[in-house]
Amino acid sequence: MSDIKKVVLAYSGGLDTSVILKWLAETYDCDVIAFSADIGQEEELDEIETKALKTGAAKVYVDDLKETFVSDYVFPVFRANAIYEGQYLLGTSIARPLIAKRQMEIAQIEGADAVSHGATGKGNDQVRFELSYLTFDPHIKIIAPWREWDLNSRTALMAFAEKHGIPVPTTLKKPYSSDRNLLHISFEGGVLEDPWNEPPADMFVLSVSPQEAPDEPEVIDITFSQGNPVAIDGRSLSPADLLKALNQLGGRHGIGRVDIVENRFVGMKSRGVYETPGGTILRAAHMAMESITMDREVMHLRDSLIPKYSELVYNGFWFSPEMKLLQSLVDQTQQNVTGDVRVQLYKGNTCVLGRRSDTSLYSEAFATFEDDTVYSQKDAEGFIRLNALRLRIQSLMKQ
Repeated sequence: MSDIKKVVLAYSGGLDTSVILKWLAETYDCDVIAFSADIGQEEELDEIETKALKTGAAKVYVDDLKETFVSDYVFPVFRANAIYEGQYLLGTSIARPLIAKRQMEIAQIEGADAVSHGATGKGNDQVRFELSYLTFDPHIKIIAPWREWDLNSRTALMAFAEKHGIPVPTTLKKPYSSDRNLLHISFEGGVLEDPWNEPPADMFVLSVSPQEAPDEPEVIDITFSQGNPVAIDGRSLSPADLLKALNQLGGRHGIGRVDIVENRFVGMKSRGVYETPGGTILRAAHMAMESITMDREVMHLRDSLIPKYSELVYNGFWFSPEMKLLQSLVDQTQQNVTGDVRVQLYKGNTCVLGRRSDTSLYSEAFATFEDDTVYSQKDAEGFIRLNALRLRIQSLMKQ
């Protein structure tokens, strides 16, 4: 341990990393540089620098990465319509590589010997952080306290924090863990570990319950340019501001709550509750935009890759060569995904009302049920018989 003089810690100010900051300083007798990425935690970042310094940090970085997070991480994932196991919009998964990348940049700036994180030895985040660290420096020393210390429960961590006078937001009354950014907030652990337990009503942060949402629907228009949302109701917004606005709209209408049991990369099942109001609206609108602007076979090929793409993000391979290849393909599919989508927000639901585009492949002349001069219905007979040829041959052979 004596060869470690300086460590950069990914610091959130929550229970785990607050205890880890003090533990690192005591155990390794080293300087601890606390790094907090501002990716939309809002009030969770209030006084975080003061708190880190009081807890023992030698130096604190609080970097505003909100625009980078949304434009370079969230939007690429939504261009792919990525979703893990049919429900999870990857809110925590996609934040980790950005945090790890900046953490490694700070380690280089500060001449640090090691980096550290607060992920447990049971979860996915340890993999996401460390795969990213090793991508940028294959020789970096990584300290994962949850895999080293004897503080083997959050109850033990709360006792450690109390003993050392470290204020933390987790209490015995509300022992679940949460992670928040501009895309979502997640809850797990504590009372949620029994998948039969209903989430406490006062737990939710970003959304009202659908039952308490307004009785009148709200209709908005979202404008896309090459697969990315760029405006709401004709008002151009930066990526971070746009997602924040969608969060407020969706949250007001009870949109984006999911309660799932997912399969972690390490092999166990885990129950998580998520609020992703803006992302839920965005995914529905983006798919509607694609429906009139994307070629059928291109769409079907891209869609066949969504499970693999989502799995790579979830498992922490954001900087892998296969991820770069998939993203390049996805981005090629988005060149004509430009136009407007109209959606209705109402009591937990996002309903598409309309879509329009100058690059639309939808032709009313061909699709109409009325008289037309562009399509010969007789052509369908030959099309069907040729597609049925192998089926007819099999039937004939059986006879």
